[in-house]
Amino acid sequence: MAGILVKCLFFFVSLCLAINLAKCIPNTKKTYIIQMDKWAKPDVFIDHVKWYSSLVKSVLPSTPEGEKTGDEEERILYSYQTAFHGVAAQLSEEEVKKLQERNGVLAVFPEIKYQLHTTRSPLFLGLDREDSSKLWADRLSDHNVIVGVLDTGIWPESPSFNDTGMTSVPTHWKGVCETGRGFEKHHCSKKIVGARVFFHGYEAASGKINERGEFKSARDQDGHGTHTAGTVAGSVVRGANLLGYAYGTARGMAPGARVAAYKVCWVGGCFSSDILSAVDQAVADGVNVLSISLGGGVSSYNRDSLSIAAFGAMEKGVFVSCSAGNGGPDPISLTNVSPWITTVGASTMDRDFPATVKLGTGKIVTGASLYKGRMNLSTQKQYPLIYLGSNSSSLMPSSLCLDGTLDKASVAGKIVICDRGISPRVQKGQVVKEAGGVGMILTNTAANGEELVADCHLLPAVAVGEREGRVIKRYASGRNATASLRFLGTKLGIRPSPVVAAFSSRGPNFLTLEILKPDMVAPGVNILAGWTGALGPSSLPIDQRRTNFNILSGTSMSCPHVSGIAALLKARHPDWSPAAIKSALMTTAYVHDNTYKSLKDASSVTPSTPYDHGAGHINPRKAVDPGLIYDIGAQDYFEFLCTQELSPSQLMVFGKFSNRTCHHSLANPGDLNYPAISAVFPEKVSVLTLHRTVTNVGSPISNYHVVVSSFKGAVVKVEPARLNFTSKNQKLSYQVTFKTISRQKAPEFGSLIWKDETHKVRSPIAITWLASP
Repeated sequence: MAGILVKCLFFFVSLCLAINLAKCIPNTKKTYIIQMDKWAKPDVFIDHVKWYSSLVKSVLPSTPEGEKTGDEEERILYSYQTAFHGVAAQLSEEEVKKLQERNGVLAVFPEIKYQLHTTRSPLFLGLDREDSSKLWADRLSDHNVIVGVLDTGIWPESPSFNDTGMTSVPTHWKGVCETGRGFEKHHCSKKIVGARVFFHGYEAASGKINERGEFKSARDQDGHGTHTAGTVAGSVVRGANLLGYAYGTARGMAPGARVAAYKVCWVGGCFSSDILSAVDQAVADGVNVLSISLGGGVSSYNRDSLSIAAFGAMEKGVFVSCSAGNGGPDPISLTNVSPWITTVGASTMDRDFPATVKLGTGKIVTGASLYKGRMNLSTQKQYPLIYLGSNSSSLMPSSLCLDGTLDKASVAGKIVICDRGISPRVQKGQVVKEAGGVGMILTNTAANGEELVADCHLLPAVAVGEREGRVIKRYASGRNATASLRFLGTKLGIRPSPVVAAFSSRGPNFLTLEILKPDMVAPGVNILAGWTGALGPSSLPIDQRRTNFNILSGTSMSCPHVSGIAALLKARHPDWSPAAIKSALMTTAYVHDNTYKSLKDASSVTPSTPYDHGAGHINPRKAVDPGLIYDIGAQDYFEFLCTQELSPSQLMVFGKFSNRTCHHSLANPGDLNYPAISAVFPEKVSVLTLHRTVTNVGSPISNYHVVVSSFKGAVVKVEPARLNFTSKNQKLSYQVTFKTISRQKAPEFGSLIWKDETHKVRSPIAITWLASP
């Protein structure tokens, strides 16, 4: 009998596979974000949430008796009602198809997984100078600005969030302090004014959060969120340091601003439905600035849920700053490229943490390190040196020091050379240490170039550039190679600086060449800021060290610099729009380093371009008084979308909230009143005219004249060449005509600058000639 049952079961399964396995197994459910037309709600529903629930219920399967299954409430993860309208729900593909046919459904987006883009900077930016306070508003006025940080949460005990001397929480604030394991009401304060968690999308995709191993609350176990929040608005902390490195006074960009923590990232990543809910809630809570140091690739504007939510936030007057990504130096590696988002790349500062490698030949190679621990190598002794790769450019698992690839008998008692790539830098050191190695030399590959990122390793370790790395590896291939390591602490006044970080993602903007991205660069290499008490500075579970501060690198670190400066500008100019703040930051940015030469690209040590640095490096002391601004309203951004070949239904995802329609006021995408200018010549087009309008935010009587770069491939004419303002907030327009004289194979770059006696209002220019397909 048992044999017959087994044969029947085998036959049934085989039949399923032969016909269509998906038809024999109930459709698997996935998370989808459903955008709704809020104005299409039937009058029979008392609110939108009831309507959304009814729509989801209408596509669910029925029981044999014809009744609905009753799990529509469990299917719905979130309802969105402020910056975005709709729901996130778990549905099968068949249910999604049915739902898309329902009246009022604008779009359906599948869940997307996002990743985090992971002091000295206030002084480097000129915010700690004695005369800088004169530039900003009264010291208490920025207390009314609230920055929402979407990240891994916050460690409230960090000294960066001390609220001593702060005024009462602003009356416009509607946020709350959600409690959970390790996070109680008292953890919020006049500095941390709100804390919320968003995990339904994550749990739907990854299963329930293990509450023993992870805080299912706003408490930050990762450290990334505490670091970004501290960079934005950390209070002044004297004597801040990481194991003695970078000793000094730490402060955020806007130390008087408030922080609201929105935890959207967990051990397994960050999911779009959670991020969207956090943006929606943050705008409803009353944030003025949103700082989002994460990204998930590039989708078309109408398919990018974060872009759509950011559009809604912009409509409500919220400035949105996002990291550009860490995909550099590869071109077209940017994320978060929508024009209403401020996209921030990363650059270095004039501070470094030098360390040296002394080879047996006596040659000394300079690198970087943040090592400080019990394992110390004698500087008077040489240690055996080994490289487990080949002399060719191809990397091997053992040369990358991947887990389980090092032979203990070969590396015990030696300094091991490890190539960057595949695994985290600090993890390579752990692998070396567990195999018995006494030290590590971490060598850059061609992708990293000569950029040095310091790490808090578990064993003595020094990072070196690619060229020096090749020298060391050649030496190690000989007999009886030896080396010693030395750590030199903190060094200031590094030249040249700033330099565009090799890892910082690059343009051009894949979606729209006419929108030049990134928008700007800001400090993002070796940044000291607050840290979690749940994890050591290396972020490795085995690391038992605990510190109040940590040094991290990434566009995740540069983004909150801009978010904090935006908070300062909002306090100084409360009537400025998000576009006005962005314009002030872009047109006052500089494109030279502290040797008065053009900004350089760390990956190639050659001059960088606007595809690398955008408008340039932020200059907050100038941004407070930019002279002129390029303002853009929500309808202007919508007009830009009308040039992007989107269908009426695709445009509705942006226009339905305010019943927007296309007025076709832009001749082409390049006519958006953006602070950067990108002229794109299609084939057979030789003349192109772009238009801009500037608003006078300086002295009522102001007279500007224009200076524009010369180009090999085109002649540029600006009309009029002078702008004479007679009142504050007056708007004047001009046009820029590009006439091709010789089509170039590569883009050309330059600038357009409006000058008066005080201001230089600079816009980067890119000219691109498209070749035939």
